Amino acid sequence: MATEIPLVLAEEREWATAAALEKDVSSFDITTDVLIGGYGGAGVCAAIEVAEAGVDVLALERRETGGGTTITSGGQLYIGGGTQLQKDLGYEDSPEEMLKYLLALCGPNADEEKCQFYCDRSVGHYDWMVEHGVPFKTAFFPPSEGTIPVEDEGLCYTGCELGYPYREIAKPAPRGHTVARPGNNAGLILMTKLLEAAENAGVKVAYKAVIERVVLDEAGRVVGAIATIDGEQKAIRARRGVLLTTGGFIHDRGMVERFAPRILKCFPPLGESTEDGSGIRIGMGAGGAAIRMNESSIVMPFAPPRDLLRGIFVNRLGQRFIAEDLYQCQLGDAVVIHQGGVAYLLLDADIAATNSMGAQVCAEGTIEEIEKAVGIPEGGLANTLTQYNKFAEKGEDPLFQKHPNWIRPLDKGPYKLLDISTEKCAFPTFTLGGLWTKSTGEVMDIEGNVIEGLYAAGRTTSGFPAGGYNSGMAVADCTFFGRYAGRAAAEAAPLD
Repeated sequence: MATEIPLVLAEEREWATAAALEKDVSSFDITTDVLIGGYGGAGVCAAIEVAEAGVDVLALERRETGGGTTITSGGQLYIGGGTQLQKDLGYEDSPEEMLKYLLALCGPNADEEKCQFYCDRSVGHYDWMVEHGVPFKTAFFPPSEGTIPVEDEGLCYTGCELGYPYREIAKPAPRGHTVARPGNNAGLILMTKLLEAAENAGVKVAYKAVIERVVLDEAGRVVGAIATIDGEQKAIRARRGVLLTTGGFIHDRGMVERFAPRILKCFPPLGESTEDGSGIRIGMGAGGAAIRMNESSIVMPFAPPRDLLRGIFVNRLGQRFIAEDLYQCQLGDAVVIHQGGVAYLLLDADIAATNSMGAQVCAEGTIEEIEKAVGIPEGGLANTLTQYNKFAEKGEDPLFQKHPNWIRPLDKGPYKLLDISTEKCAFPTFTLGGLWTKSTGEVMDIEGNVIEGLYAAGRTTSGFPAGGYNSGMAVADCTFFGRYAGRAAAEAAPLD
């Protein structure tokens, strides 16, 4: 299937880390078949696949231990299509319905080929995780409670599956598979199991080690890398290829300012401090195209408690602009990108103002008093509330189609207005753009030609959540495409 690429940044050469030339390397200090930069979720899964294929692999990790951002994540993977866990809990799903949802959510211009590739193999990815020791408890966490299980329930809804228009585009199914854990450490359990599997497979790892640049031969093939290992520079020959899995660029403020300036005011950045764009710049230096570098996931974690979904979001004019029950990243995008970072949540006396994002009550009283307090044009909020309550009496929301479960009139004063603007609240964010790759991990140039010997996965690439996101997609994307990039590198013809 053809995939439209809306943003290719081959002209940004000043951001590239220039490759070294093989003719300038007097000798190689280390030789391996596959060299992996980064040992988080993508890197460890790639390394397992390479080692289990019987191919020599060396992974370099900047820190003293492996895990990357995945180890501090919620340990949730967006997996579907009919996994054993879905079946055991009585939920039907198919790759076709999952694809419909991903194409609607992960746009605009979602990578259809990658989404199709992932949906067709998603069940197999769940099975692979279980086979490698990752535990999932057969228990369901209801959507009325949220998108992140509070105990160790294995399955839940994690995005907009039940929201409009997604519930009409695709048959809703819960696809959030969260690793079983004692306490809030599912990411730690996930990575511990994967790191153990990698060790058992014979993966070699060098810590306090980082790839500085790749090495190209006269034909432009990547044949190795220059790396710093424990403070010493080493030239490493990679007979089958170099695989970059060093994360995104959320912690390089210069790159964020250049490529994704709309998230500069969002805080905190999500991801380890090592997500500084180094892998993207290294790939660009070898001729790789960086795409969708303006895309990001902006989280607005206003709920829990879920009771807040009964309120209504309004902008500086007092008008609603989105359904309140959509996923927190759709809400974050709406506030930051479409409302200039300024928005409010209106509650009546029956809804407590306590929330998880730190939003404070900025006005309280009658609707007229609230309008005056925050500068909403006279009647702007009053008209919005009158219109909303008129249909809420019937359990309807013709403007944005909020799910009936969260609709009731807001008619009990005094009213409270929460300030959920970016200058007042936490809006965690991370980048989604990166190197342009095939579904099997090969890095491509601006014309779609494969750069021989160069592979990438995880946030170093533009993955299947290309321009939209919900919980579990990052960990699913990096572990799944890390595996397939590792397979492709292991199957590559070795250098003489």
